[in-house]
Amino acid sequence: MEPSTNLVSINASLRLITLLLFLLPAVLGSATTGCYSSIFSFGDSLADTGNLLHNLGRDGIRIGRPPYGMTYFHRPTGRFSDGRLIVDFIAQAMGLPLLPAYLDETTGGDMRKGVNFAVGGATAMENGFFKKRGIHIKFTNVSLGDQIQWFKQLLPSLCSSPSACEDMLRDSLVLMGSIGGNDYNNPFMEGRSLREIKSFVPRVVSTISSAIDELIELGARTLLVPGITPLGCNSAYLTYYYRTHQAEEDYDSTTGCIKWLNEFSMYHNGLLQAELQRLQQLQPHATLMYADYYGPSMSIFSNPSASGFGEEPLVACCGGGGPYNYNFSRQCGSEGSTVCGDPSRYVHWDGLHMTEATYRSIAIGLLHGPFAVPAIGSTTCPTIQLSLHADVEIHEG
Repeated sequence: MEPSTNLVSINASLRLITLLLFLLPAVLGSATTGCYSSIFSFGDSLADTGNLLHNLGRDGIRIGRPPYGMTYFHRPTGRFSDGRLIVDFIAQAMGLPLLPAYLDETTGGDMRKGVNFAVGGATAMENGFFKKRGIHIKFTNVSLGDQIQWFKQLLPSLCSSPSACEDMLRDSLVLMGSIGGNDYNNPFMEGRSLREIKSFVPRVVSTISSAIDELIELGARTLLVPGITPLGCNSAYLTYYYRTHQAEEDYDSTTGCIKWLNEFSMYHNGLLQAELQRLQQLQPHATLMYADYYGPSMSIFSNPSASGFGEEPLVACCGGGGPYNYNFSRQCGSEGSTVCGDPSRYVHWDGLHMTEATYRSIAIGLLHGPFAVPAIGSTTCPTIQLSLHADVEIHEG
């Protein structure tokens, strides 16, 4: 499977999905389908619902301060956004509680309905791989392997016996990421060469594959595995390479994104999809769904107004100035940073992560197509009803 590059088709699909979103009744509680009894999530900051915050404390990280969480929760929750993430929208569409962060000791409710192990800054590969190469991993030394171990430690408390655990996992949706982006972000931002970083990709994909295999052995039967976003459209990358005076031909004339970085993202995603095809043949009793985060993002960057966004999709809503409103020394949540008046018109939230509006658009495409293969709301959960709305409020837990 190759990542979709038919932007006209993607744009048309995204416009249809957006139209459906606002035509459907805004009654979130009626979305209960019984397809999945729980969701277990792994990954990095694109899926973290509070683990890094609870690990470092509110004083130790800027996402613990406003304006993070301003749109939906009206307070910082540890999410790297102004509101909900893709995993939140998927849970709400299925009538399940928002996933509690594993490291939050105050978590209440029934954790059998779902737990989030994702940690902001997490890598797929172990930290030792990067240490040997002199690459510094910021924020956390948590890897995907560490998250799998947390899950295995927690599992006996969620079910009464190995067979009961298998039954629970058989009825659960496992979200494997997004993961892998930080394996590349850190070395790129340290000035490592494209050739060196590209050599990491097969190992990153193999690490993700091994984690999937391990979860299937434990009993997981339905896994959603995201690719990475277009790095060349990321405000932080654009700022970093703007300072290094990239050649004009390095930029896409339509989107303004850095072409060779997007080609790198597609390379990772292509290898990941090929590996999922291989795994699916070896594990025919499991359903492996590839989640395309690249395609819908490029659709928005190519024609933001058609998707309901403003005309500067590469500019962050919250930041410290500069051509893309991203400043490495004055990031969102830091003293001197500013925030836009309407995050729903922005694609990027803080230059490294996206807004709730962007995540909502992607989530819809995952639930009903065309951005998950197969779509969650098709063969794997055919009775799911899409009833997401930006103004709907529900309580956590």
